[in-house]
Amino acid sequence: MTESAPASSAEAPPRRSDATRGAILAAARERFAADGYERATIRAIAKDARIDPSMVMRYYGNKEGLFAAASAIDLRLPDLTAVPRQDVGRALVAHFLDVWEKDDVLTAMLRVGVTNTTGAERMQGIFRDQLLPVARHVCPDPADAPTRAGLCASQILGMALTRYVLRFPPAVALSREDLVDWVGPTVQRYLTAERP
Repeated sequence: MTESAPASSAEAPPRRSDATRGAILAAARERFAADGYERATIRAIAKDARIDPSMVMRYYGNKEGLFAAASAIDLRLPDLTAVPRQDVGRALVAHFLDVWEKDDVLTAMLRVGVTNTTGAERMQGIFRDQLLPVARHVCPDPADAPTRAGLCASQILGMALTRYVLRFPPAVALSREDLVDWVGPTVQRYLTAERP
């Protein structure tokens, strides 16, 4: 009787711990978005994930560690080096609309950021660390990049807040193309216009 070769890692079923971590993070994002950072508890998150609270502590240590993991967001910004400089604003707005339409994690974290200092700091860090390099790449003076990235973030987050969190009817009613047409030029101006 010959022994079969072990299954390759591509064929291996996901480990139970990966499924548990995923369930915890999904429950944490929902709970933080619904209750805010202060009111969300490890016990409530564990109940939502249908696991014992000790498992949350085992994987994430404490609520702060869990929040950091739940809010680790990659904006997955596209490589904009191939995009003509005058189209970067439209490309960014289109990208962010895609992110918000396909993934509710960023919307959940935006809700937390609006109501909680820890959440706001987390969102600030995400946008600072990931949007600032884009601004540095395209703006006329790299010294202005932090200001320009901040203005872009204010426009993009404002769009997301009114469309996906507060659900203002006019913002919700706009098509994706209309939003790109309206907001893209403003983001472009923030990035590439001469300083006023």
